Amino acid sequence: MGLGGGGPDPGAAATPPPEFGPPPDDHGTDPAAKQQARQAVQAQATQAVGWWLDRMVATDLASVERLTWFWHGHFATGEQKVRSPRLMLAQNRTQREHALGSFTDLARAMVVDPAMLLWLDGNSNKAGKPNENLSREFMELFTLGIGHYTEDDVREAARALTGWTAKRDATGAQLVAKRHDDGVKRILGASGDFTAQSFVDLVLGRPDSAPFVVGRIWARLVSATPPPPDTLGRLVAAYGSRRDITALLRAITGEAAFHDSGTSLVKQPVEWLAGLLRALGVRPGKLDEKTRGQLLAALRGMGQVPFQPPSVGGWAAGGAWLTTSAGVARLHAAQLVAAHADLGVVAKARDKVAAVGDLLGVDAWSDRTRTALAGVAGNVRQLSAVAACAPEYVVSG
Repeated sequence: MGLGGGGPDPGAAATPPPEFGPPPDDHGTDPAAKQQARQAVQAQATQAVGWWLDRMVATDLASVERLTWFWHGHFATGEQKVRSPRLMLAQNRTQREHALGSFTDLARAMVVDPAMLLWLDGNSNKAGKPNENLSREFMELFTLGIGHYTEDDVREAARALTGWTAKRDATGAQLVAKRHDDGVKRILGASGDFTAQSFVDLVLGRPDSAPFVVGRIWARLVSATPPPPDTLGRLVAAYGSRRDITALLRAITGEAAFHDSGTSLVKQPVEWLAGLLRALGVRPGKLDEKTRGQLLAALRGMGQVPFQPPSVGGWAAGGAWLTTSAGVARLHAAQLVAAHADLGVVAKARDKVAAVGDLLGVDAWSDRTRTALAGVAGNVRQLSAVAACAPEYVVSG
């Protein structure tokens, strides 16, 4: 995993995000107008998904997109409730800007992010009647983990977050002073007139926060098995008081487990598809509308669509992606990609099975897989599609 992030990225520059205006008003009484507004938002949402997939393929700095994707799952926010593709793209831009930077800056941005506020009912959080959704999830899922805070902490933290509001037709969040509780709060053993930002600093300063964040990154990038204590200690030290994501990732790549062929993860559907598109040189943005729609339908069939996590907990991991129905959708997606790929290098090779492995970055096929691939080697497109669905490619080592 290369960690370049400071240089130019021609691929990213060539795939600017779509420019959306505010979502159409769907609060009128005319059923036809409401339906039209919903359809317009859905069209924007579909365009946003297609754009991000294209960006993942086009970018020259794949590590930035991979970490942006990770943070999207970590701070999972869903268009199905936000109902503003423009705000979803704004959150995506923020996560990309901080993807390899400071977790402190990212967490401070996310706690007052407009899409996040809409997703976790920030508009209902006001002095005298706090809504606890954001404060609870911020500690449980984003920064500390279960067992490292109390229900009193949740209630008091909600008070610190009161007053922050977001509107679908605006571009940023606002702190409405009269809705903010400026009294003294007692959170995680500390007392003070905590605000959203000082609450974030308090939480991230807890000794449980760094191991939690490090563990989440490890689980998604290295192994579902938690790192042993000595490894965790080294990684937490690299993360440091600056909460440096790039330093942490460099430390992870220096660990033996990162390079151990026995350590493996099932690729998430989006990661699998983006990787396949990159490997076969197929740009989603250059495909016709029908084929792009089929690709997105295949992602939905695999159970994962960008900007549409099933809950604030994000997506599942591991074997959850290996169901029979997901396998059918995966093969369909692989066939779509292979149908639009230039596979001349495979067609010209004497050992086509080895050649498709080189193209996909697979070091070696098992005897069982090689036998299966040899059976379809006469059709390079079918060979490539079947190879992309083989365990050696679906599971990253």
